[in-house]
Amino acid sequence: MIERIRTYCLEHSLDKPFGFSQWFYNKRHSLVVEITDSSGAIGYGECYGPALVTQTAIDNIYAPLIIGDDPLLNEVIWQKCWKSTLDFAVSGVMMGGMSGIDMALLDLKGKLLNVNTSTLMGGSVRTSLQGYATGMYFDNDSDKNLIKKIIKEAEGYIDSGFKALKIKIGKNINFDKALIKQIRSIFPDIKLMADANHAYDINEAIIIGKLLEENNYSWFEEPLSPTQLNLYSSLSNKLDIAVSAGESEQTRWGFQKMLDCKAVTIIQPDMAYCGGPSEALKIRSIASSYGINTIPHCWGTQLNLSCAAHFLSTSMIEPGRNEEPLLMLEVDHTPNPLRDDIFNNKVIITKGNVQVPDEPGLGVEINLDAMLKFCIHQTEKMNGK
Repeated sequence: MIERIRTYCLEHSLDKPFGFSQWFYNKRHSLVVEITDSSGAIGYGECYGPALVTQTAIDNIYAPLIIGDDPLLNEVIWQKCWKSTLDFAVSGVMMGGMSGIDMALLDLKGKLLNVNTSTLMGGSVRTSLQGYATGMYFDNDSDKNLIKKIIKEAEGYIDSGFKALKIKIGKNINFDKALIKQIRSIFPDIKLMADANHAYDINEAIIIGKLLEENNYSWFEEPLSPTQLNLYSSLSNKLDIAVSAGESEQTRWGFQKMLDCKAVTIIQPDMAYCGGPSEALKIRSIASSYGINTIPHCWGTQLNLSCAAHFLSTSMIEPGRNEEPLLMLEVDHTPNPLRDDIFNNKVIITKGNVQVPDEPGLGVEINLDAMLKFCIHQTEKMNGK
């Protein structure tokens, strides 16, 4: 049974802020969930979203609710959490809390059963994945100098073996146009994607989308506000490039709305926010009935990276063919010691290829002492206390 639930709110101040279309980061945050079974086995998960707020939801509502439950019954626990807060938490930061709990339970379940997460998800159809490098964010330099820096950064990823990159756009239209064209001109054979982080109105998105098409980009990520599904539908009808979104969406019901209105042609749930990996499997099943592929958003620690790798390793590509296209895994390269410095073993990435962990559970191991150096607030709930 579940004997203890701890949460760790982690924080690190960056030496140099970096930005994207909406704001700049000067700190990195993460919320790690630790669930201990009566056998002493421990599972870890993480939550995407405002860490201190999500931590409060887990410690005050979800942890007391599930202490003493059987951790093998992760679906039962998910439904218990869902029903207990349905009136006020259909989506939002509390669903982020449920996501971290669900991830930790899957990690714990794998350790208790001595199988990896891919097996719990139904079984791997591939043991390695092509990663795509995410980075190339903004600073406060001039547009001209920033483009030079982004190109240099991109060269570094390619030199390390990555064959696919995702650039950030949405800074301003002139900058975006120049960056899109220059990156393609310099890297003619590299697979490219572009992420606007909901920066454009519909007219701007059409202009940028057509430019991305002309320059052979593979997808156009989050061009519009996640609140405007009708505009997403209009945009998708006007473009040939794949339109993707979903990192801000949660649960099978939220994604059902996206799919019903034909908003996108790729969905991108985040394992640490969408409701957790158990819910992501349901989201993927619904998407497959529409002929839509699911490629997770992944921006966090090794826990989320490993979870997304397991998820993609079990994905069946729609509609399927003998020489199947690639379902690529997002590999974040922004500065983040919470991803790089608190794990004894990590997801192995060699020349852009990601090895799906085969150890029990998620297959990555937290170094507790290293993690505690970044911890600004810790909570604990114990069985019987």
